Amino acid sequence: MPVKIRLSRHGKKHNAYYHIVVADSRAPRNGKFIEVIGDYNPNTNPATININHQRALTWLDNGAQPTDTCRAILSYKGILFHNHLLKGVKKGALTAEQAEAKFQQWMQEKIVKVDDKKKHVMTSAEKSTAARLADEAKKKEAKLEAIRAKYTPPPAEEEAPAAEEAAPSEGEAPAEA
Repeated sequence: MPVKIRLSRHGKKHNAYYHIVVADSRAPRNGKFIEVIGDYNPNTNPATININHQRALTWLDNGAQPTDTCRAILSYKGILFHNHLLKGVKKGALTAEQAEAKFQQWMQEKIVKVDDKKKHVMTSAEKSTAARLADEAKKKEAKLEAIRAKYTPPPAEEEAPAAEEAAPSEGEAPAEA
């Protein structure tokens, strides 16, 4: 029986999430499966992936073939790399301690990368929110100014004082008192 590790779709329209399942390759996409080994939610940034590491390794060791998307997910979570290291241990290329040390080092680097991405996404979201709020405040202030200008009566023009009428014209010399 050819066994596949693949995604089973759930959720609403335009808001799908997936179960990572081990199923017979002849079964329909959302049909009969052997075991659920995790879930995948692409709607979050970065995507949320929960997977049973040991069960996935067991199925890969037993010959289950992941689909392209599941292969990418398993690679992202380090399961394919761990499987590769375990095959090296079986062949005698390295010891179990060396393989575990390499895997733990890889996992630490991966955690740092994911945390950096989360921080970048959060800061960019905060920056865009702050820019939107500042833009809205400017628009609101402009509207208020337009309303004030519309409903404020124009200033009353003052009459020219009598002293200006008595001022000499340009050609005459000022009279001294």
